Amino acid sequence: MDRDGRRLPVATRPGPRRVGWSDGHTGLWVAARDPMLTTVRDRRLALLWSAFAVVALVSIALVLRREDRLSDLHIYYGALLDLRAGRPLYGYVAENGGPFTYPPFAALVLWPITLLSEPVVQVVWLLATCAAVVAVAVPVGAVLARGRSGRHVAAAVVALALMLSAPVQSNLRFGQVSIFVVLLALLDGMEVVPPRLRGVLVGVASAIKLTPLLFVLYFLAAGRYRDAARAAATFVACAGLAAVVLPGESWTYWAGTVLQTSRIGNLASLGNQSLHGMLLRLGVEPVSLPLLWAGLVAAICAVALLRARQLAAQGLPGHAAVLVGCATVAASPVSWTHHQVWPVLAAMLLIGASGVARRAAGVALLTAMVVSLGAALSAVSMRPGVQFLFENARALGVVALCLTGFGGVAVVAARSRRPRAAGRAWLRTGVAAATAVAFFAVQPLPAGADPTFKAYALDDVVNPRYFFVCRGPVACASYDTGGPVTFGTRTEKTKVRVNGVVSTEVARLEYHSAPGGAPRVIPLLSPYPGPRVFSFRSATMTHGRLVAYGADGRPIATFDDELAAAFGQ
Repeated sequence: MDRDGRRLPVATRPGPRRVGWSDGHTGLWVAARDPMLTTVRDRRLALLWSAFAVVALVSIALVLRREDRLSDLHIYYGALLDLRAGRPLYGYVAENGGPFTYPPFAALVLWPITLLSEPVVQVVWLLATCAAVVAVAVPVGAVLARGRSGRHVAAAVVALALMLSAPVQSNLRFGQVSIFVVLLALLDGMEVVPPRLRGVLVGVASAIKLTPLLFVLYFLAAGRYRDAARAAATFVACAGLAAVVLPGESWTYWAGTVLQTSRIGNLASLGNQSLHGMLLRLGVEPVSLPLLWAGLVAAICAVALLRARQLAAQGLPGHAAVLVGCATVAASPVSWTHHQVWPVLAAMLLIGASGVARRAAGVALLTAMVVSLGAALSAVSMRPGVQFLFENARALGVVALCLTGFGGVAVVAARSRRPRAAGRAWLRTGVAAATAVAFFAVQPLPAGADPTFKAYALDDVVNPRYFFVCRGPVACASYDTGGPVTFGTRTEKTKVRVNGVVSTEVARLEYHSAPGGAPRVIPLLSPYPGPRVFSFRSATMTHGRLVAYGADGRPIATFDDELAAAFGQ
């Protein structure tokens, strides 16, 4: 201190930069902001948020240019207009064939959108989705920067990663409610809301979409009994309110519609990255599928909940909430891309953790959530097992995360704080990853498994890669030989494409990947006058069989040798 008792700056000592002064009375160090570090951090923060804004604006512009933009929001809007006109909510079917699939309380929450024109609703929805992404990123960024400065930078990094991820892009493209449901459950699970209100947001989220009900079990497992009671009571109150306002729709939904998962779409498609969807793609027998799925889901959820309880007890409620959210993705019968926001958050928490194995796992999971590995690596996935691994990377990653619980049950490599051991840890992690790929490469998949099967829809007719035997009414009429089915094949490195036309006597077309495998219905499309067309792809046709059925349900034509010959070319 000087003669007047004023504090004097203390010179920076060797080692880490320290800026501040020593209190002459107590001897304690009083930290001051380093102008240089502050400037660097501010520039980094501005750059990150600028990048987020650019990605968000470009994404919104691309969505608005699509003819099928915000198709799910269109379903909400159309269903609610029908409801206002006195027509049944669950009887509505949009132009693309999509029905309203959420509980009646969701209709009450969405009711205000009918007060605006649909174009205005679309713009507002897109902006609200981007705001929800920021709202999700802020608490997760605080978890990443726990005990350190730089929370604002961490939040910006998480927001940018979310905006670049496939789940958020899917929320923007389809105009989905999923990001808002995640936000409600996350804030409640992380204990961000005031203590007296904890559980309420989970109850509201569950009344809109049922999967957050798993958080009620988490509250019970973590000893948050009042939160569990509030969540259950809020859920019942919301459902009760909907029953009073919409009694007919409530009865229709809870008496049967809630169990009709077929209304949601083809559950075996690659977009469904839940455990149930993966089992369907494996060709599990329909008779044994429900019991096998229920047993695996129970085991996965039990492990995830126990680990979440441990994380909460260790003062990591953010990790616990994200882990439970990932369990909802794995356990739900249907987890489309827009549902999979939780794994992106888990990947960011893994990247921010200590230990090479965790960070490597986080990078791998984030890569899978941003890029479709099945499409990006199709050129190198020469084996059906490797192809299955890539096509189901998101589902496998979520299941692995639920079972390991951020490294609580099993990790690929032990954490080491010694710098000299880092190289060995990376080596062990790389060897483990290579071993996993090799394991899938040599695995004989079940007979009915077809990891890359996809039947194409009417919107795909414009793509010459999928519809190549004929294009236009004249060409397809000339291609038709008069038989029940006329088709051509095109062989690629990892798949065979089949495209053809069918006569009027064909009522249904099915493809069997192998004897014993579940049949897959091939859509018969009418893009123009003349014979109907179809197209699908399959990983292997060595034992494939294409069967055409008449109106009486009896097979009228079968093709197997032709498919096997195409695969052998």
